[in-house]
Order: sequence, then C-alpha cells, then structure tokens
Amino acid sequence: MADAQRDRLLLRLREHGTVFGELGRQFGVRMGLHTTDATALVEILSAQDRGAPLTPVELSHHIGLTKGATSALLNRLEAAGHVTRARDSADRRVVTLRATEGVDAMVDRFFDPLIERMGTMMSKYSPEQLAEFERFLDDVNAAMNSHVQEQGQSRT
Repeated sequence: MADAQRDRLLLRLREHGTVFGELGRQFGVRMGLHTTDATALVEILSAQDRGAPLTPVELSHHIGLTKGATSALLNRLEAAGHVTRARDSADRRVVTLRATEGVDAMVDRFFDPLIERMGTMMSKYSPEQLAEFERFLDDVNAAMNSHVQEQGQSRT
C-alpha cells in the first residue's frame, strides 16, 4: 500500500474517532451526564449487549479511571437510576454492572435514527464488501488494542 493511501485511511479513522467522541458527548448531554459518566454507561451497555457484563475493575480499565474514581462514577450512575450492581450467581464475590431498562429506552431514542441511517448507507454495499470491511475493522481494532496494551505495559 502506498504511504498516501495509508495516510488517507488513517485520517479517516481519526475523523471517525472524533465524530464518535462527539456522539458520546451529545448522548451524555441528552441524558444529563458528564462525558465520562456517559462513556462509562455506553461501555456497560456494550458489554451487556455482548453477554459479558463488566465488573467495576474492568470498567475502570476501559475508561481509564482509578478504582476509586470509578466507584464514585458508579455511585452517581446508580443514584440516578441508570445502573445496578449485581452479584454473579456462580461466584457471589463477583459484582457485575447492568444498565437499567429506562436507560435502554433512552439509548434507543438517541441512537435508533443513526442506526437506521447507517443501515441505509450500508445497503449500498454488497455483502462481500461489508464482510471485507468487517475484517478490516477487526484488524484495525486488533492493531490498536495491541498498541494500547504495549503502551500500558511500558508505563509500569
């Protein structure tokens, strides 16, 4: 791949990251939450949707806060009725985080128009093109996650 094409792709990925961050900020504003709280809530919902609810420690790693700051954030989200903490049935020592039903409805109202718009946009591409794009994004995420882990290890 030519350097110019690589640079164009990296620019577009950065632009996506910027827009994605702004979307999170606007979601937080709509819900009356600080950006960090909204980011945490989205992380909790994403994990929940994957069927692997986060623990408070995992959340702290995802959002880059200390355990104490994450605990304070969770207290705010819990007091607002957005999150519950539950003991895992298999291991009572494990606490998992779940968004409440009211949050799902707010998220749906905010994101459903975007999901519809994205579905319309994706319909212009063949299933094969989308599969290739999916593989590309998987590789992008793997490369970025690897770099993040290496950077985190070099700080310690």
